[in-house]
Amino acid sequence: MEYVWAFLIGGLLCAIGQVLIDLTKLTPARILTSYVVAGVVLGALGLYQPLIDLAGGGATVPLTGFGSLLAKGVREAVDENGIVGAFMGGFTNAAAGIAAAIFFGLLAALIFKSGSKINES
Repeated sequence: MEYVWAFLIGGLLCAIGQVLIDLTKLTPARILTSYVVAGVVLGALGLYQPLIDLAGGGATVPLTGFGSLLAKGVREAVDENGIVGAFMGGFTNAAAGIAAAIFFGLLAALIFKSGSKINES
């Protein structure tokens, strides 16, 4: 049953993003940023953890899950280190994901040739 919930919740988050792209003038970058911010806010308020408990990967893989992870890291680091934890907690908690994004971005840049998508005739 957890696979069904992961599919439904993850699919719903993606569908909301697609509707925002189709029906608003928001750019994909703004929508992605909004997803991270929504995850931070919901995570800070403790509202995202029940969704993670229900949907597992369906809630942690989308960008809202990344935002929730940042909020959780900051909260834990502030409890341990005081106000200094607010500046380091999110990065400590999300270090593996950030490192993977940098590594695979570099790998893609080395493998593929960049260029304009406009055909020049």
